[in-house]
Amino acid sequence: MPVSNFQTHPVFRRGVSPKVRLLIYITVCVVMLVADLRFRYMEPLRGYLFTAASPVSTVASESAKLVSNATEHFSSLTDLQDENVKLRQYRLEGAERLLRFDELEQENVKLRELLGMRKKTPVKSIAAEVLYNVPDSSSRKVILDRGKKAGITHGLAVVDADGLLGQVTRVYPTQSEVTLVTDRNQAVPVQVMRNGLRGVMFGTGQGLRTLGDVSKRWQQAVQSDIGPGSLELRFVLANADIKPDDVLVTSGLDGIFLPGFPVAKVESVDREAGDFAHIACRPLGGVEKSLRVLVLGRSELPPSPPRPETGEPPLPVLPKAQQPGGRD
Repeated sequence: MPVSNFQTHPVFRRGVSPKVRLLIYITVCVVMLVADLRFRYMEPLRGYLFTAASPVSTVASESAKLVSNATEHFSSLTDLQDENVKLRQYRLEGAERLLRFDELEQENVKLRELLGMRKKTPVKSIAAEVLYNVPDSSSRKVILDRGKKAGITHGLAVVDADGLLGQVTRVYPTQSEVTLVTDRNQAVPVQVMRNGLRGVMFGTGQGLRTLGDVSKRWQQAVQSDIGPGSLELRFVLANADIKPDDVLVTSGLDGIFLPGFPVAKVESVDREAGDFAHIACRPLGGVEKSLRVLVLGRSELPPSPPRPETGEPPLPVLPKAQQPGGRD
């Protein structure tokens, strides 16, 4: 049998080539996408598929939520434990301070009794809120929501939780005007808490009033440190014992501001400008920020001693020109 006439038969029948099948599938997908976009015939099938896959997605999302909640729970538990430790430490420190304050208060009472000093009477305080700033670019004033009907009178001091804010300068029936300590027309007698050095604190308002007699180095410091809402301590000799970071409190020498209220902190001291030092200070109270304030009343001063002859209070001493029989 000749070899040339021999033919082999394939075991598997070969169909359409893979490239042709891929082209057919792509064409069918494009046709289905276009038809679905135009006729929306796949919406029911899509709904059935979503309903069938919903339990699987729910289980997967709940597992993820469980892991996330567990992580957040343990993280919050750790934060709470750290916060609890800090609060316990603060409580111990606060209890220690309270004990020391009680001891100091008792010691103060004993010293006053020993020295025969009169007991300080507590002053009346009135809580108020800041309504708005006075629309005046040349002053630093605010309006409170309490006035004469609430018991506020002219000249009372206004404070917040951090220190002195200002003084009541005008009183209306239901409102009152407060001139802040940073106003250029406001002056407060103060003293250095560290050594008792006294001086007068003035506000700078919107800026310094005079710079002609200040050295260039101090002018640069003033422009950077004493801006709007700052203070300046005046009438302090150049060789006085005062330095930056000293805390200034009210001295109470004017009879208006009670002694001991924080007013400002010293920012910079220039001793080369003349006989008096130029001292830049920054207010401790929330002069431009506080919305809730406290208006303090005045402490009652002791009565004048009676005259030995009649038992009546002594008459004020008049100049010779105004005394009876004196020459004009």
